[in-house]
Amino acid sequence: MATSLLQRPVERRSDQVRLSGRILYLCDDPGLLKRQLDGEDLEWTPAIALRDNISTDEITPAYICYYFDETLGEFPYLGLKAGDQFPIARASVKRGRFVASVAGKRRGKGSSREQSPYAEMCAGIQLVVGESIERIYKENCQNLGVLTSTDFSVLERLKSGEPIPLSVFTEGEGEITRGIIEYGGLFNYNVARLQGRVRVPAITTGPRPMTIGEKIFARHWVVDAAAGRIGVPAVRPGDEGFVVTDIRFSHEYVTPMAAIFFEQFVGQDEPLNDPPSIFFFRDHLTFLNQVMRPEHVEMGLLDVAAQLEKKQREFAQAKGVRLYGQLQERLNLHGAVTAAGSEAICHSKILEAHALPGQIIIGSDSHTPHAGAVGCVAFGVGTTAVFNSWITKDVRVQVPKSFRVTIRGRKPENVTAKDFMLQILRHPYVKNGDAIGQIVEYAGEAVEALSVDERATMTNMAAEVGAFTGIIAPDRKTVDYLVEARGMSRAEAERLCEGLCSDPGAEYVKEIEIDASALKPMIALPGDPGNGLYIEELGEPVRIDIAYAGSCTAGKREDMDMYARVFREAVDRGQKVVPGILCYIQCGSQDVFRYCQAQGYDRIFREVGATFIEPSCGACINAGPGVSRQKTDVTISAINRNFPGRSGPGQLYLASPYTVAASALSGYITAWEPERAAAAV
Repeated sequence: MATSLLQRPVERRSDQVRLSGRILYLCDDPGLLKRQLDGEDLEWTPAIALRDNISTDEITPAYICYYFDETLGEFPYLGLKAGDQFPIARASVKRGRFVASVAGKRRGKGSSREQSPYAEMCAGIQLVVGESIERIYKENCQNLGVLTSTDFSVLERLKSGEPIPLSVFTEGEGEITRGIIEYGGLFNYNVARLQGRVRVPAITTGPRPMTIGEKIFARHWVVDAAAGRIGVPAVRPGDEGFVVTDIRFSHEYVTPMAAIFFEQFVGQDEPLNDPPSIFFFRDHLTFLNQVMRPEHVEMGLLDVAAQLEKKQREFAQAKGVRLYGQLQERLNLHGAVTAAGSEAICHSKILEAHALPGQIIIGSDSHTPHAGAVGCVAFGVGTTAVFNSWITKDVRVQVPKSFRVTIRGRKPENVTAKDFMLQILRHPYVKNGDAIGQIVEYAGEAVEALSVDERATMTNMAAEVGAFTGIIAPDRKTVDYLVEARGMSRAEAERLCEGLCSDPGAEYVKEIEIDASALKPMIALPGDPGNGLYIEELGEPVRIDIAYAGSCTAGKREDMDMYARVFREAVDRGQKVVPGILCYIQCGSQDVFRYCQAQGYDRIFREVGATFIEPSCGACINAGPGVSRQKTDVTISAINRNFPGRSGPGQLYLASPYTVAASALSGYITAWEPERAAAAV
């Protein structure tokens, strides 16, 4: 620990909050938004519809996140869609002198990018209000010192100019969260904790039946950090404290900002806590130069984005952290230079090489739960939490409630884990936001029958559920995976999995049951992953322009097996991707890329007319081949989310790997039918 932190002065907030400024209501009506930006103070009533489901992609679109300093204050809400318009322009929020912004349900869903509340804060927003607020976004606000509330009555106090008791914002929060709010952010709170000025409350939960997630939290609970005392007999939902982490990782969108915070507040020459358990990734922007829009190039954003890579690389070298970086350009089989991909998407490599059953893993991305496929608690955190973990190696938690999804029966051959998730995402409990911040535990014989790769699709998309994380109890398939993928002895793998199951009588706030045998291939309509339909319910055929098969969710070995199966059958029939359709297949890691080469999949993809590209987040983050260019473009994609603008301005449908491949061959959204395909050969 840096000795400078022990002398650093930190002060608590005043008990009375005084906010002076205007209120911005994020409405469905673009005209009302424009009037507010032009200077009119809106007299809002509940009859005026607020935007629901505002994602962090809309608060700060991906290209805005190339900035990692106060410049972000020029850009909040640039991707916000109201009606069919994007009415907010650069600097318009900052010029409007707004001190609060107000939205509807599920504010801040999606990516864990702390650039979103940081941009709001730098634009002058000190209070965000929503009917409900997503877990990571809310924590990011609290960690930065931005106040949050779901109580709309605070707006009347603000408008009247009266001081608002700080207790309004801390009411109902645990003692640690109250302390973070009172100290104006996580860093100040942690400094006070290290100085002994605040006491982390001891938990007194006695033995009780626990879920698998609760067991892992209990094993990692920090009792006395100075004495190295870790672990308690039991925890229950609502218990608040700190847990020691096994793995901490971040990527180039987050590491640079966290590095600047570390250098500014801790010291440029200070070491990180346990560098071998920290990993950095260059995985999001490796193909950006191929797809950046000309107007963004003219803005200098390509140069700005290059600074992200440079800052992360230099910081990793200075601090002794393993960086999974970008490969050099190489020659393909035809002697042509191909663009260099990354070594791996962060989630892919953490699961492939590092995650172990029973661990706690934090990452700078909402899809960190990917690793829950092997029975660990893996969850996304924001920049400030990442930066603080470099100091303390722990992270604050409030033990979440758990709900269980049990999928019974045997699935049809053309139904995949992605179809399971699209079915779960349209369930009212999830779609209405009731699952926000909870642990989703997947169980049942249909889940047990899945490979670890397919399980990772489900835990990965816990982010779309709005869950804290997703987890699947480790079993024989987990042991086999650790033996085959990691070279671990069977005895050691079995030891790691021992006891990692939920107890009989463990507490779930909700149990959902799904009959796998009744499921059919699904898609999610553009705009939200929760817009699920069976493909047969579409009615009129939906023509496509782009088929994108990749990302962390759909770039694993088994995903490649699915693409190859469909395309091999097509090649045998003499069929190719429909002319005019752009079809891309992108791996999640170099390990998967080499697997495809060893299996001959690269040849199949080439013969069918698909473009096989190296690992990167790519089109999923609007930064690689497969992005749409026009509003009229229609994409069928195997990625995890389709929020407005996520992968370009077009209409994006989510689907399974089978469906993406079959659609590329037919030219419209269509399910792959194995019997029909076999009969046609």
